[in-house]
Formats: sequence, structure tokens, C-alpha cells
Amino acid sequence: QVQLVESGGGSVQAGGSLRLSCVASGVTYGLYYMAWFRQAPGKEREEVASIYIYGADGPTNYADSMQGRFTISHDGPKNTLYLQMNSLEPEDNAMYYCAAANNYYGWGIWPRTHQYNYWGQGTQVTISS
Repeated sequence: QVQLVESGGGSVQAGGSLRLSCVASGVTYGLYYMAWFRQAPGKEREEVASIYIYGADGPTNYADSMQGRFTISHDGPKNTLYLQMNSLEPEDNAMYYCAAANNYYGWGIWPRTHQYNYWGQGTQVTISS
């Protein structure tokens, strides 16, 4: 089993920045991917960014709307996933979730939402205009 605990959420003004963290504990050596998702009230959960982490940090993948503003990274020795968010907009208001997957889907293939096995409880991000 793997446990994921997010932190770093909060309230900032539009244009500001936040860095989210997600600490993984438990049986983490078998994880292949980690990702950030978000869900705004009344909307479906959407993927923000993902990263291949097995062995060493590998490729990253971003949703189009987050490309250039958000950066996903992973610190292997600390078992910690990060999401640096810059130029935040009111549309970024959401609960942000960390997720991890312990299956490999092939080079260049990213897991779908339901293929992430482990999820954190989420951290709230609020942007004021």
C-alpha cells in the first residue's frame, strides 16, 4: 500500500504562485508514475501534470492549459512530488490531488485517471481576483 499526503494549498491573489507537495509513504519502490489532478466545484476531475518516476525521474506530461505555468517535479530520496504553479488565475481554483500508479503502460503512454491506484486527500487552492 502507498499513502499520499498533499500540502501547500492556500489562498493567493491572481498572478501569484504556490508550490504543492505530496509525500508518498509505504511501498513506493514499485511506483511508475505520479501525477497531479484537480477538481473544481461542479466539474469533473482533470489531470494537471504527470511524471514518470520509476528508477529515475523521466518524462513529464502536461495538460495544454497548464503548459508553461505549472511545473511538476519529483525528489526520489524524499519520495516527494511537487507542483510549482505560477501566474495563477481564478480558473485554477480547485481541490488538487496527488495520485500514483504502480503499473507500466509503455514508453510515451500515460495512465488514464482510473489507472492511478493511489490518491491523496487533496489540498485546496483558492485564487482571488
